[in-house]
Amino acid sequence: MSGVKPQGTMLGHPKGLFLLFTTELWERFSYYAMRAILVLYLVDKVQTEGGHGLGWTQADAISLYGTFTGLVYLTPLLGGWLADTYWGQRKAIMIGGALMAMGQFLLALPHSWVPGLETTMFYIGLGTLILGNGLFKPNISTMVGDLYEEGDHRRDGAFTIFYMGINVGAFLSGIIVGSVVAANDGNFQMGFLCAGIGMIFSLIIQFLFAQKLLGDIGRYPAAKLEKEKNAAAGNERKEPLTQVERDRIKVIMVLGLFTIIFWAGFEQAGGLLNLFTNDFTDRMIGGWEVPTTWFQSLNAMFIVIFAPVIASIWVRLGKNEPNSPVKFALGLVLLGVGFLFMIGAVLEMGGDASAKSSMWWLVGAYFFHTMGELCLSPIGLSMVTKLAPLRIASLMMGAWFLFIACANKIGGVIGSFIGHDGGKEEQLANAMAIFAGIAITSAVSGIILYFMADKLVTWMHGAEDHAETEEQALEEEIAVTAEHEAIKR
Repeated sequence: MSGVKPQGTMLGHPKGLFLLFTTELWERFSYYAMRAILVLYLVDKVQTEGGHGLGWTQADAISLYGTFTGLVYLTPLLGGWLADTYWGQRKAIMIGGALMAMGQFLLALPHSWVPGLETTMFYIGLGTLILGNGLFKPNISTMVGDLYEEGDHRRDGAFTIFYMGINVGAFLSGIIVGSVVAANDGNFQMGFLCAGIGMIFSLIIQFLFAQKLLGDIGRYPAAKLEKEKNAAAGNERKEPLTQVERDRIKVIMVLGLFTIIFWAGFEQAGGLLNLFTNDFTDRMIGGWEVPTTWFQSLNAMFIVIFAPVIASIWVRLGKNEPNSPVKFALGLVLLGVGFLFMIGAVLEMGGDASAKSSMWWLVGAYFFHTMGELCLSPIGLSMVTKLAPLRIASLMMGAWFLFIACANKIGGVIGSFIGHDGGKEEQLANAMAIFAGIAITSAVSGIILYFMADKLVTWMHGAEDHAETEEQALEEEIAVTAEHEAIKR
């Protein structure tokens, strides 16, 4: 190793943090821009002849969306392993980013250029995008932590700054891609082109400034070096799991099952809720129609606004702060409340598929879904890091991502129950059944978990016990939320 160090600081943090912030902002812009229009592109021509999409049924499109988002959470396991063992994080990021850009441009390829091969090129583009995401996603977040020495108090603030970049990118994506598509007469492939350009920005920024601002960080495969170090020190002996460790792993597994329920409902945002917004929502303000994709930006906006608020509430509750399983249960109940708003949207239409529901039902749904996410989402990652035995921590984190991957696929299957070729009335009735089913399931699951909370806390064997000042607790709560957002998104 050459020992090249990062150069300089900005606002009290290494300049490399702001390089990673900008790199991730544009990468997340690219990903969420594509995600916002994927299902809409697939079903285009079903509603409007002469459109620019592939003409799939809504059910098939949502099912494919579930498979895609599930693989997005599986491939980072491979990408992290390749970076740690062979390539190093920086090389993995560049290769992954290049693959993601290639995937976006393949999706943007005009159908007239590949007559008869439109679906084939779509699958190749999507597969390339998934592989690239697997290489990029786990390694950019890891490098943020590597900027700081162990025990450096600035690390928590760094993830908060990084997390803002993620959500700024996610927020801008729906707004910009929706405007681009609308300006090009509903051509969704222009949206994919816009996403690809965003990915190119990310790559250029990383290529030009990484060595200067990051030094040797991310250049060498960390796990390989650590393994060699341990082998030289003779520290490769494996110990059996203790009873305390087994109990703590049981908590991870139980919460993992409940997290499947939460994310299967939450991830309807890019599938079923996206189609409902497009087909059954009155999006007119005066004489202007709000693009469907703009609603995909609500979650990111609410997270930026309310994450510090929720963190502050927990801290101010002091000794009355609920334990982690109770927060998890609250997240499930809030998800159910969000779907009550969607039930209200359907009821407002009175069974008339030609009517339109108010967009404020959607705003309310996304608000409560985000509140549920802020109660539950950071808890999952925090629990894994607190409870997993150090020697199998990576394995447990991989298992946690496997739960989320399963949730996304199950969410796609659930959303596909809207039907294949039925009429609008049938689709509306099916949507009502799906919204009600998710609302009931999430609320009941939250109640069950609430009554299991004391037992789960017992199995944690004091993992949540700690003493700190209110200021320290608030900083930790915000940092946990930020770090999870960095990994989840």
